Amino acid sequence: MQPLGPEDGAGRRDPAPSRIEYRLNRLWLTPAVRVAVRLGLPVLAVAGLLALWLGDADRRSDLFDRYLDLRREIEERPEFLVSALAVDGASPEVAQAIREMMPVNLPISSFHLDLDALRAVVADLDAVASAEVRVRPGGILQVRVTERVPAAILQRAGRLDLVDRGGHRVATLTERAARADLPVIAGDGAETAVDEALALAAAAGPVQDRLRGFVRVGERRWDVVFDRDQRILLPEDGAVAALERAVALDLAADLLARDVAVVDLRMAGRPTLRLTADALEEYRQIKGLSTEVSGQ
Repeated sequence: MQPLGPEDGAGRRDPAPSRIEYRLNRLWLTPAVRVAVRLGLPVLAVAGLLALWLGDADRRSDLFDRYLDLRREIEERPEFLVSALAVDGASPEVAQAIREMMPVNLPISSFHLDLDALRAVVADLDAVASAEVRVRPGGILQVRVTERVPAAILQRAGRLDLVDRGGHRVATLTERAARADLPVIAGDGAETAVDEALALAAAAGPVQDRLRGFVRVGERRWDVVFDRDQRILLPEDGAVAALERAVALDLAADLLARDVAVVDLRMAGRPTLRLTADALEEYRQIKGLSTEVSGQ
């Protein structure tokens, strides 16, 4: 066999790829490069054309106006209009107050309603414990509230306020007789111990007709106030049991019908009675007369 001469292989192409072609093929096999070419380049081309088109101020203004017109057209569609207000779960007085204070003018598009802000406005009412605001089908703005239940009358700075069990103000009371069914509490920190005051009011049931109220002393204990300026001083602990004992003593011996100004039960083992000024003066006169008779 004879070797091929230069003239024999002159017309043949080498099947092996060139170095540049080989590197390009290897680069194309890289996933990141393929994604960049297939997606990145079209995105860049579209973004470039869009930026070129929006580079004109008139085109931008026209596009924005079209957007506003479309948005206004959608917002003002009848199915998105709210035209009525419904208040559920509230007394007539509270419902009227909610209607007057709601910062919306109906009809209004539901897109223009800030429901969280409206709920906060309603929840700020003293008489409202919780509130829920939503848009109901039919274009109705529904406000559902849970009212605070008055549990006692708080007397403070010459004013009477209704408070619930948690001590939260419910409303102002014009006169005591309007809620004669509720006990009156007063003193520093009285609103923080409404539950205990209610338990004391229940314990004072047999003498309820003479009861005037409860005064918080030192933010730690209660004085029970009756007519004729009589008081029962209760201990810091076991106040209900102490009042029950005092009521039982009154039922047995008419304690509060006597000339007693103060019944001091702060020391459980040593209750103390304080007479009224007239009774004390009379006692002194009797004692002095008795001393004179003894001396004679």
